[in-house]
Amino acid sequence: MIASLPDCRSCGTPLHHSVVDLGLSPLCQTVIPPEKAGAGEPFYPLRADVCTECWLVQVPDVVSPEGLFQQVYPYFSSFSDSWLAHARRYVEQAIDTLGLDESSQVVEVGANDGYLLQWFVKAGVPCLGVDPAANVAEAARERGVEVEVAFFGREVAEDLVARGWRPDLVCGANVMAQVPDLNDFVAGLATLVSDEGTVTIEFPHLVTLIEHTEFDTIYHEHFSYFSLLSTESLFARHGLTVVDVEELPTHGGSLRLWARPTASSPRVGARVEELRARERELRVDSLDYYQAFEGQVQRVRRELLEFLFAEAEAGRTVAGYGAPGKGNTLLNYCGIRPDLLAYTVDRNPAKQHVLLPGSRIPVYPPERLAETKPDRILILPWNLREEIAAQLAYTAEWGAKLVVPIPRLEVLS
Repeated sequence: MIASLPDCRSCGTPLHHSVVDLGLSPLCQTVIPPEKAGAGEPFYPLRADVCTECWLVQVPDVVSPEGLFQQVYPYFSSFSDSWLAHARRYVEQAIDTLGLDESSQVVEVGANDGYLLQWFVKAGVPCLGVDPAANVAEAARERGVEVEVAFFGREVAEDLVARGWRPDLVCGANVMAQVPDLNDFVAGLATLVSDEGTVTIEFPHLVTLIEHTEFDTIYHEHFSYFSLLSTESLFARHGLTVVDVEELPTHGGSLRLWARPTASSPRVGARVEELRARERELRVDSLDYYQAFEGQVQRVRRELLEFLFAEAEAGRTVAGYGAPGKGNTLLNYCGIRPDLLAYTVDRNPAKQHVLLPGSRIPVYPPERLAETKPDRILILPWNLREEIAAQLAYTAEWGAKLVVPIPRLEVLS
């Protein structure tokens, strides 16, 4: 696990320990037009390291954020029905818990296509989104959600404050992992939120990533992987205190932290104390916790390849469902190409009639499944397995079986 690596992006401590090395991989949130199938594309080292001071797990900087979250960004949150429902429940909870109304202000960082803020708009709560991708910001505006196109940080926060924004709630879901300059980002949260306001940040929990071998959630667009311990250290550095935490089932297991300015002397709730103690009992703050992970990752690769080889030998066809970033990590780490996975499908029009990066596996609309009737369907966004299994119930008509690769290979039906 020893490597010569850069400094921790949270606390600045030199990094010397690798959690897992996934080799070389292309950028996972990109798509390849068919006419460029024969052209080259850059591959970058994909490795996750751990800081032995603050215990942040992180991918070293190899690509600029401008190169990752470009003007045409293909990820739209609203294509998952369960995620939309999750966002709506959160908005209802926040309005009730914080007493938000037409006199309040809400700012969401990483607003994407307005999947969340649309519910605040419908409730009459003034809100604003911030997102660096112009195309998804335009989709948000079509839902009646105003979005500033910018990379959020201290400078953007200061500009918003100067323009009259001191929100009662600053929120973000699955955005902090995509921030290369964590200290600038969290300083922005602390600058923007009102003195008695609340910050909520939601992210996949490092503990579930390790325990469920969710290595495919590691990719260049995800710079950091958080535990409560590492996040409390980061927040405290910028005058924010975590006062409550929710453990959520989303994305294979996530945390939602509720934080308030430390200067307001907030009371820390029991759930924070309990999770902090549990992470320490698991030894998240010890190298021992990470030692076995790479071997578990290699086991997942062997199981999946053995399954696909056996299906090919038996003359059965395998197609995929979904074209998420995590799927590209999985496919490229395992070396899976169209001879083993004929194609995949996706509901997002921006990811249809294109090729996946690296693997060059074609992506079609979902109707392709009924046209070709594959024997097996590999669910790449396994975190949505129940939602997708319900959508694919019709495939049982021709005897198709659904398969998930993580945490262990499992045939669902």
